[in-house]
Amino acid sequence: MNQTTKYANYIPMRELNTVDQQLYPFNAYNELLEQTPVRYDENRKCWDVFRYEDVQYVLKNPKLFSSQRNRSNQSLLYMDPPKHKQLRDLVNQAFTPKKIEQLAPHIREIAEDLLRSHLANGRIDLVHELAGPLPVIVIAELIGVPTSDRHKFKHLSDLLVKGARDDSEEAFQELMDEKAKAHEELDQYFMNIVNERRHDLKDDLVSLLIEAEIEGQKLSDLDIVRFCILLLVAGNETTTNLITNAVRILCEQPELQQRIAEQPSFIPTTVEETLRYYPPIVAIGRVASEEVVLQGQTIQAGQQVISWVGAANRDERKFAQSEQFVPDRKPNQHMGFGFGIHFCLGAPLARLEGRIVLETLLAHMREMKLEAGAELKPIQSAFVFGVQEYPVVFDSID
Repeated sequence: MNQTTKYANYIPMRELNTVDQQLYPFNAYNELLEQTPVRYDENRKCWDVFRYEDVQYVLKNPKLFSSQRNRSNQSLLYMDPPKHKQLRDLVNQAFTPKKIEQLAPHIREIAEDLLRSHLANGRIDLVHELAGPLPVIVIAELIGVPTSDRHKFKHLSDLLVKGARDDSEEAFQELMDEKAKAHEELDQYFMNIVNERRHDLKDDLVSLLIEAEIEGQKLSDLDIVRFCILLLVAGNETTTNLITNAVRILCEQPELQQRIAEQPSFIPTTVEETLRYYPPIVAIGRVASEEVVLQGQTIQAGQQVISWVGAANRDERKFAQSEQFVPDRKPNQHMGFGFGIHFCLGAPLARLEGRIVLETLLAHMREMKLEAGAELKPIQSAFVFGVQEYPVVFDSID
């Protein structure tokens, strides 16, 4: 397969070249979905796929659309069957619904602790003071690393999901140099943790992975390190933006906020609708393994294919009132966590954290609003949808 080395999912679409479009890309997605449901982007050297049924087709066919990009990165995210299934089955032992649900009281305690000092002020920067720290603390504890390093983790994981500032060669190279440094730092950090655990096993995920076997073979140190990095980045970024995007919706639609405060039973379905309406991940990359025809377009083997779940989640062929936020929408077959064999491993944990944070906020606050004069800045990423900070003012009900 003639794989390209320039990863299209790091390069911004020219259709989203203003801050306003990046803060709300869905109008552009809708136009592309209707006008060019499958199109080749010459600037990014990739195919873009926008309709729900086509996005789902790409994501559920790993034999046609491979996750592998280059041989140097064999983390779970960039792995195809059968090794993908073997490693995923192993890791699922640590992420059973029962084990995740047992974390609920502790997650609630973390949320309360992070929130407590802000209640009297009636203001909180949601990203930096709640939605950012909480998932990093939880993931760090699960993996078995000090939560005191969470600021370092947050900074490095932000770099790993960052996109190029534009579609120039210089911007792409600058980005890849930044990512390489971040990977190197995280590799060394987690390799030290693995070495410590080999001498002193504990009740954490690193120790579980050290002891595990796949078909009689132990995982290599590199396998364990890469999985820890994946878990840190995916568990951190997805949940931070899920929480922030949910609160952003409630601030943008005050009547919705009041309705959910009065009917907390809507909170789980509100989390699901956030994943559809303002998904943390809007695009997922694959590489065609063979020639494929999609919507009359011929995709050649080795070409990159970007599946725009952010567009698919607004496809009116699939979702009635697709442009409306419906807090009790059922069924809700969104692809906010992806689809197929790479469906987000941490989805149960992200859902739990999202639900608990919304319950905690609505138990203590009323009339949450974006602080007057705040200028939102989008995260610099072509595949992550979120904002860099979100200052909220509110009335405390404590």
